[in-house]
Amino acid sequence: MTDAPVIGVLALQGDVREHLIALAAADAVARPVRRPEELAEVDGLVLPGGESTTISKLAVLFGVMEPLRARVRDGMPVYGTCAGMIMLADKILDPRSGQETVGGIDMIVRRNAFGRQNESFEAAVDVRGVDGDPVEGVFIRAPWVESVGAGAEVLAEHDGHIVAVRQG
Repeated sequence: MTDAPVIGVLALQGDVREHLIALAAADAVARPVRRPEELAEVDGLVLPGGESTTISKLAVLFGVMEPLRARVRDGMPVYGTCAGMIMLADKILDPRSGQETVGGIDMIVRRNAFGRQNESFEAAVDVRGVDGDPVEGVFIRAPWVESVGAGAEVLAEHDGHIVAVRQG
């Protein structure tokens, strides 16, 4: 029997494999999550990078959007990278038609804020609470946070734009 947390990765589209590997390397029990019954079996969840509109539409189609919103409201820990951050925002400044969010973080995000695919870049980012050297940030059609509400804490900025936030 292990005391390792069971951490799911929303496996609808995006960097699922990379997150499963990283979680396993951190001694978590990592599982892909596509359906509500799989969501019910995890202690926490990662919403990976990918295409936020596609992830949103597939979450609704697979019936996982409402159970996910309920788990987030009930306090389940969730970590979102890139598209995952967009999915955790309470509001998207420029949503695509039909795009929904899970919500849970009092922030407004702007999709593709750092530019198009061919404008992608990497940069060192100092993240509050992460000891050691800066984190190597990868910005591929990346969002930024336009604003945060009182419940959200800014953890990192790049070039004057908020790129990491925590709430709860």
